Amino acid sequence: MRVSKEKSAENRARILTAAARLFREKGLSGVGVDALSEAAGLTHGGLYSQFGSKEQLAAEALAEALARSAGRATLEEALPAEEALGAFITRYLSARHRDEPGSGCALAALGSEIPRQGPAVRRTFTQGLKATIGRLAGLLPSRRQPAEDEALAIMATLAGALMLSRAVDDPALSDRILAAARRRLTESLRPMP
Repeated sequence: MRVSKEKSAENRARILTAAARLFREKGLSGVGVDALSEAAGLTHGGLYSQFGSKEQLAAEALAEALARSAGRATLEEALPAEEALGAFITRYLSARHRDEPGSGCALAALGSEIPRQGPAVRRTFTQGLKATIGRLAGLLPSRRQPAEDEALAIMATLAGALMLSRAVDDPALSDRILAAARRRLTESLRPMP
């Protein structure tokens, strides 16, 4: 039975949403085609007919996750310039973000796995990182030069702190990691005398 273009697009969107969540929760190597098919409510054949390979699905699901993160960042971009970056840092380094990797930042959730992935996944990750750095640079006070380098340092601190806070088995230490990184970033962004 042939599937309509609308149904095919709906299936594709459902697969991408499910895969983006599962990959961030369990990692790229921790999710098999069985789990992806089941989460999307499709057969293996339905999944492969949409994407051709797990790598292509991973690249597109990563792009989907990065786009959703960019959409959330738009909330901070709407704030006054002096508040936007602080709000972004506070949201990013929150217990909620730490505890919900499936809906959080793909850069932090998958960063340690990306070097072992194929070219399509690495390219998607790189494009997403560059876009994130561009958005962060746009939130920086104009006195900071070069803004892109500052944004790179901020993103490295954000992602590293989030990864470490998720990795430890000590809840108090996890909270301290988030608080220390928030404090350090906030202090570094105060106006210079």
